[in-house]
Amino acid sequence: MTISAALLDQFSGARVAIVGDVMLDHFLIGHAERISPEAPVPVVRLEREEFRLGGAANVAANIASLTGRPILIGLVGADASALHLRFALREAGIDERWLIEDATRPTTEKMRTVTGRHQQVGRVDRESTAAIDGAALALLQSHVGALSACNAIILSDYAKGVTTPDVIAATIGAAQRLKCPLLVDPKLPDAAHYAGATVITPNHHEAELMTGRRIDTLDDARSAARMIHEASGASVLMTWGERGMWVLDAAAASMEETAIPATAREVADVTGAGDTVIATLALALSAGASLADAARMATLAASIAVSRFGTAAVSVEELRTLLD
Repeated sequence: MTISAALLDQFSGARVAIVGDVMLDHFLIGHAERISPEAPVPVVRLEREEFRLGGAANVAANIASLTGRPILIGLVGADASALHLRFALREAGIDERWLIEDATRPTTEKMRTVTGRHQQVGRVDRESTAAIDGAALALLQSHVGALSACNAIILSDYAKGVTTPDVIAATIGAAQRLKCPLLVDPKLPDAAHYAGATVITPNHHEAELMTGRRIDTLDDARSAARMIHEASGASVLMTWGERGMWVLDAAAASMEETAIPATAREVADVTGAGDTVIATLALALSAGASLADAARMATLAASIAVSRFGTAAVSVEELRTLLD
């Protein structure tokens, strides 16, 4: 590994814009002591509730925790979930002024019921996946068009209606105007929709959808990354769970391809690990790291995130400890 802790010093103050699907993660935590007589499901005695930042908001939380300066552009409803989300943003030191309120749709919320050793026994999603339009779309495009002096831009696509083709095009245009890297966490199965991005970061299931083929071996990963690159022109970082990452660096002189093993660590919850990966990757690239070295840094950050319950923001101090 060629990365060093000195790279972390360059994260401080880096301006990273995050455009995409802002979500609230709502946890109902308690103990299951019996099975309901009404249906074969556990009865959970509620002990506490937790509200955490999810989706694009979790990406912003990781940027802030890694000493960067996030600019979060997304959509919320005019509801109680939006209040919880705004409070969590303030707690994380994230400016909420770029959020757009749309009373016609709910704040995207994932409500999970969790028992015992973080065992999830149920989930309810409150959301609208319809594509945004009208005044909300126009205002979001205006916010993206007003971006200035960014070190990187992240498009966080969770297929909740915000990252429409118009928003994708506006975000690509902003990155080209500002001459900064654009990183995409994709959901659309056609990689060509993200043409103009610097790096696309699918997990291997998303990569299978994008290429129409299974990915079981390193050769499969190599072929899939090349197909995604051919469709989009972008570099590719495919996350592969416990098998690590596959990186295709299209900017390298010989289109460098690298397999990066996962960092061994006990896995508690993979929720939000991709958010940590793309946040760390953006900061490392803005600090001048190569894509392979940025991916190695992101692998370390992900190993910390998955060792925790729920979505989690990784700190510079934690990364420094691993590197030292």
